[in-house]
This record gives sequence, C-alpha cells and structure tokens, in this order.
Amino acid sequence: MPLEPYARGGTWWCKGRVELDGRAITGYLRCSTGASSEAGAREWIAEETARLRKRHLLGEDAEALTFEQAVLLYPAKPDDAARLIRILPHFEGRTCASITPRELRALGPQILPDAATDTWWREIVTPVRAVINNAHDEGKCPPIRVKGYSAKERIEQDAARGKRSRVEKEPADRAWLDAFTAQADPWNAALAEFMFETAARVGQAVALRPADLDLPRGRVLLPAAKGHPAQWVAISSAMVARLANLKAKQPRARRGGQRLEARVFGYASPTSMHDRWRRICKAAGITYIAPHAAGRHGFYTEMRVRQGLDPITAARAGRWSDPVLPDRIYAHSDADERVLRERAGTKPVHVAPQKVLKRRKSGAES
Repeated sequence: MPLEPYARGGTWWCKGRVELDGRAITGYLRCSTGASSEAGAREWIAEETARLRKRHLLGEDAEALTFEQAVLLYPAKPDDAARLIRILPHFEGRTCASITPRELRALGPQILPDAATDTWWREIVTPVRAVINNAHDEGKCPPIRVKGYSAKERIEQDAARGKRSRVEKEPADRAWLDAFTAQADPWNAALAEFMFETAARVGQAVALRPADLDLPRGRVLLPAAKGHPAQWVAISSAMVARLANLKAKQPRARRGGQRLEARVFGYASPTSMHDRWRRICKAAGITYIAPHAAGRHGFYTEMRVRQGLDPITAARAGRWSDPVLPDRIYAHSDADERVLRERAGTKPVHVAPQKVLKRRKSGAES
C-alpha cells in the first residue's frame, strides 16, 4: 500500500511503500515524518514520494550532485551570482536532491527576515530553483517545484515587518507629465514623454542609440525585452520632432569612468535616472512616480481607462501578448471613491434623469 500517516505519541509517522504507476518501487517503509500534525505528515509524504520516484527514474547518481556543483553549472548573470553567494553557505555540502521545497521557502525568513514574501521569492527561491532545474536539464539531478507564498503568509509577514507589500503603482497622467517636462532637462523630458507614448520599458528606452531611430519613417527600433524580439514601433510626429532636436550623449560607465557608446537619452543603465527624477519631481512640486509606473502604467491607464480604448488594441499598442494581463496589472482607476459611494448609497441622487423626465412631460402636455 502507498505511504500512509499515523499518529505515534506526539509525532506522526508513516508506513507503506512508494509506488509508481501502481507498482511498488521501494521496500516496506516505517519512519517518522517529524511532523506534529496530520497535514504536515501528508506534506512530508508527498515530498518524500516525489523524491524517491525521481531517484527511481533518474538513478542513484542523480542524487550525488551537490548544490555547489550545480551552481558551477549554472550560467549566472551578475545579479544572480550575488544572490547565490549569499545562499551558498546555507546549503554547504548538501546534494540538490536533498533540498526540499519546504526548507527552500523557509530560507527567506532566515536570510531576509525584514523583507516581503515577494522579495523572498525573487532573491532566494527563484535563483535556487533555477540552479537545480538547470542541473536537471543536464540530467544530473531531480528537478524541484516550489509553491508560491500564500496571501495569508504575505499579509502576516507584512504585519510582522510593519510595512505593506504590493502597493499599487501610481501611473502618470498628462497633468503630471506636463509638470515634469516643464521642470526637466531636455533628455529627461523626452524620456518621460517617450515612455508614456510608447509604453517602452525603462531598459528599452535607456538602451536606444541614434542608429535605432528612423525619424523619416516615424519609428524607433526597441530592443528585445521580456521574451519579445526587437521591433520597430511607430511614434507621433511630435515625438519625431523632439527626438530630431535631441542631441545624443555618451554616458560614463559606473566603473572606470570611461565614455560609453552614445545613447539617445544619455543614461548608461535603467537605474541611473531615479535620483535625477526625484529631484525633478521635487522641483516641480509633484509626487515622485518611478519611471516604469510613469511610462508603462501611465500609457495603459491613459489608453484603457481615460480614453476608453478596447483591451485588445491597447494591449497590442503596448506590446502585451495577453490582453488580460495589462487590464489586471497596468490599468488604474481614476474614479473618486466618494462619488462611487454616493451612486451606490441608500438614497442616491439622480438629478439628470429627473430633469429629463420633466422636460419630456412638459413637451407632451404642450
């Protein structure tokens, strides 16, 4: 029979055999799950069953690869490498097959106790999962699947750290954009308007070179991003004129100080403009809105909410492949909540309909 939990003293044990396609692949097992509840015991059984099935399919050698060895196999980018250096001491000498989803999820509170669950997922779970699954693709260890943190866990962690996560982004509108551009230098003013008009990501806009501009045809070649290939994007005649009068600048590298290739908006990296944008917003007397929210969120909210464009056209204009996603994430309501409450109140005021009714009645009598 498959592994089944049973209570023994203060802990839960399990007994039975691990099966695959209705056939036992282990001998009879009787061991402690270490859990104090039946739910915890069943979760342990599920994880142990998956591990033993993987070992049966991939062989004993697949369980010998250590996490350190798997890291060496992984083509890590600089940011990923920095994250993995912080994680490595916690899995020193451990094989990839011995790392369970539960302990990987529990590593977040250990390493970053004051961070949000989204940060735990991005900084810890994602890089470890990528390393192990990359080694699995090489046929050297079993894969790992990790369930995300629940809404309850996120809320509890937010309460513990006294800070709310997933705060809704504030999109830019035309009034904010006008105030920003009036105070900004020509490059930042053009950058803000370009992202608001084209829904370009910050990294795409910053990476633009003079060679990427085809102003006679009114288009710009945006670099590849988020799985989308590089593509030509149309721009307005006003944007053509602005970019034609904007002299490209050669930014300095963060290290070494050497001049880099000329960029349309003069920035070396997507993170370079944040301090400058804060100073511009402060001088203009407006709320600071991050470049991504001002541009990509601002574009979709303008098109979808303020101008009422249909979701398929708005999504295509912003290069979203799924029209459902931008409606859920990038569309922000501008409605005054108090007005909405008045409409839904127990004694709603319907002034306009009453006036229409009176006019119709007087017209009928005459």
